[in-house]
Order: sequence, then structure tokens, then C-alpha cells
Amino acid sequence: MSESKVLPVILAGGSGTRLWPLSRAHYPKQFLTLNSEHSLFIETLNRVNTALFLPPLIITHEAHRFLVAEQLRAWGHPISGLLLEPERKGTAPAAALAAHYASRYLDQDMTLLILPADHLIPNHDDFQTTILQALDISNQGYLTTLGVTPSRVETGFGYIEMGEQIGPTGYKVKAFTEKPPYDEAKTWVEAGCHLWNSGLFLFHIEWLQSELTRWAPELARIADEVLATIKIDADFIRFDAQLFSQFPDITLDYALMEKTDRAAVTPFIGQWHDVGAWRALDEILPQDASNNILIGDVVTEQVSDCILNSQTRLLAAVGIKGLIVVETSDAVLIMDKHQQQHLKSLIATLKKQERAELVDHVHVHRPWGAYKTIMKAERFQVKQITVKVGAQLSLQLHHHRSEHWVVVKGTARVQRGDEVFLLSENQSTYIPIGTVHRLENIGKIPLELIEVQSGSYLGEDDILRLEDAYGRKDSHSKEIFSEKTSYPTTEIPL
Repeated sequence: MSESKVLPVILAGGSGTRLWPLSRAHYPKQFLTLNSEHSLFIETLNRVNTALFLPPLIITHEAHRFLVAEQLRAWGHPISGLLLEPERKGTAPAAALAAHYASRYLDQDMTLLILPADHLIPNHDDFQTTILQALDISNQGYLTTLGVTPSRVETGFGYIEMGEQIGPTGYKVKAFTEKPPYDEAKTWVEAGCHLWNSGLFLFHIEWLQSELTRWAPELARIADEVLATIKIDADFIRFDAQLFSQFPDITLDYALMEKTDRAAVTPFIGQWHDVGAWRALDEILPQDASNNILIGDVVTEQVSDCILNSQTRLLAAVGIKGLIVVETSDAVLIMDKHQQQHLKSLIATLKKQERAELVDHVHVHRPWGAYKTIMKAERFQVKQITVKVGAQLSLQLHHHRSEHWVVVKGTARVQRGDEVFLLSENQSTYIPIGTVHRLENIGKIPLELIEVQSGSYLGEDDILRLEDAYGRKDSHSKEIFSEKTSYPTTEIPL
């Protein structure tokens, strides 16, 4: 098989529940800045922005489409496509869909690099060297995964047992084990015959499709049918949601890698971090003399071995040890460092209660700008709205609330019923219940205004969207919490 270029397939649709409350359903961890000025998603894009790689193919959840598009615009480099998943179905359907898409619309002679968007790999040279070594194994007809030499006993990762050596840098996979018990993991780490499963995969399209057809024929069939429903919507590539729902929710490990006799592993060179939980920050962020990680406006006295993260106000701590405290404008998490495995149960409880704090931050990004909830009571709420230059909200109406807009900065064009008029600083208007309306920034600076809502129901799903420049559907049905995912997935834009 001739050498082929590498197509990075970046999986950017995860929910990041273990980093709540900083990570939310509509702003998950891959879009957060944790250790640098860039988000983990942008760090991933930068890692594959070399001559070795083709422009990346991005796969994300539909609810994240505008967030991804905005970060891609800021990144400023070409991509091979932005595929939208109607629902989360695991890494195996994503890989199958990527292979079918690339084979049909890009080039059949290429190697796919499947990589999550939320890993931290500080040294790009080490990363590229590892990929080149794995590519050498992949070119011999193997489905290659990257393994990380364990630095500690860790029960939160999967393990790969190395078998027969393949050349100087690869090994056949003897066995995969998902999250073993502590004693078993300890034995493996001490013996040195196992690697952590990084979740990065490298394989030629031809071999991937062939092995999927052999070991997961139903998944391959669905991928082919789903791809036939492709629709181009502005910058997005969409698929039929009903057909997509037929995909099993399964990882690539379970669907293929544990079954195929072509599985190989290449040890990772350099540092690799899966920022999957709060305690992982101990490995990537600087600590003070008392082993504390302090983020934001934090003052301590007699505090040690803590992670204290303040997003909006002063966080003062006295006489505590081994705690994780994360403060945001609408939620505070206090957790023993050694009890973080129970955060999943807490998230499940909050989900049952349909807590909005799982879905969005108080500061919410939208394709036209952002809004921030300043105050909320039983029959009224106040928002600060920022509209980007040249952007507009959808033409919409509300059945249960009226709105009063006061322009603070900039110039707005307002459509209210049959009227169209301009508002400048310190001017205001009133939108009665049921009135069709639209807001547009026609100025040269961001438009800022205060919105006061009043009515019997103030939920974000009280919106009937008549026209929209961003291709969003109307949101008059209340479907915030989905039983098919671990996080709410339906986007309810303003």
C-alpha cells in the first residue's frame, strides 16, 4: 500500500460532565481554556496544523455547531468539513461516518487519525514523532492505537496489553481492558507490559472499512445509509436524524478493536494528559508551596493540597485540605479530591431535577453574540445582550412573555410587528406578548442592550422562530433534557 497523507478526524462532541460546573452541556470542556490562552479544541487543531496532516475533519454535536464554527473562524485555517451529529452515539459511529465521508468526498487513499478534542499534549514535536511511528505500523495493514506508558496506578483509564513486537516501534495488541480494579492495575503498571489507552487511532480508510464490514457490519451499513442523507447547510454537514438514531451507542474499542486480529499499538512519546476530571489539573497546572492550584480571585490561609477555582468573585478559604472548590456565577462545587468518582452520581441527580445549571452558564454564547442573565425571579428576568456587528436575532415571537429593550451602546434596527425603526443609546422599546419582532446590529461597534422580560413563563423554549439567518429550528417544544445522553442536548437559542 502506498504512503498516504493523514486526515485528522477531531471528535469535538463530548459533554465533559466530570468538569462540571465549569463544563456545561452547551459549553463543554473541549471549548474551555484550562492551561493556556487557547481552548483544548484549538490546541488540538494547532497540533495537526503541519505539513504531515491534511486539513482536519471535525465531528461535533449539533448543539455545539455555532461554538465550533466561531472558534474555527478565530483559528483561521481551512478544514475538510464540519459534520454534525444529531445525537451522541460513541466513537465507533463517528469513525465509521468519517471513513465513509472521506472515502466518498475526499480521497480513498488516506489514513485517518481519530483524536479527541479534549486531550492535552504539550509538545507538538513529540506528538508528530509518535504519529510518524504509528503511521509506519498502520502502513503495514494494522489498525493502530496509541498507548501511553503509565506514570501511576490509574483505575479511570483503559489498558492495552502489549503482545508480539512489530518493528522497532509497534506491538500487536494482546488484550484491551476497560478501567480495571486497583490491584490489577497496580500489577500491570509494575510489570510494564500494559499501556494506557489514549483513545487516539490511526488506520488507512481501506482497512478500517474492510474490518468494520467484517466485525461490525450493521454499523457499517447504517453509516453508508446515513451518509446518503447528507445535506450541506452553510458551513455545516448534516444527516437524517431518524437514520442516525439507528447507530448503536458504542466505542471503537468495543465495536472493532477488541475483535479484529489487526489491532496494534504504538507507545506515545512525551507527555499526554486526559483532562477528564478536576484532579487531572494537578498534573498540568502550577502549584504553590502548599500544593494548591489557585485559579481566579482566591485568598487562602492554612490551606493545602486543594484546587480552588473562582470564576466571578472572591473565594476565601481557611484551614482546609484535599478539597476541590469550583465557583461559577450560578453554581458552586465542593468535593473531596479523593471522592471525585461520585460526581457522576451528583450529575445524575441534577439531571433528574432538570437543573438549568447543567445546560448553560449565566453567560451564554449564541451565533449572533451572547447574553448574560443578571437577575431572575418568578415573573421577570433581566438580561444583558450583546449583538455582534452585522448580526441579527431570528424573526420570532413569544407566547408567554413581553420584553422591554433599552440600548446601552451602539445602534439597533428593530422590527416590531409591521414597524421597522432605529434605536440608539438610552432609547428603548416595548415588545408585547405575541408580537413578531427582530433585533439587528447595523452599527460599527457591538450592540449592547438590557432586556427586561415579564410574564407567566420565562423559559428559553418559549420562542417561535419564523426566520433565522443561522438555520436554527423554532424551539416551541420543551425538549431540554434528553434521556439518550448523559447531558441535555437540545439547543434552545435566544
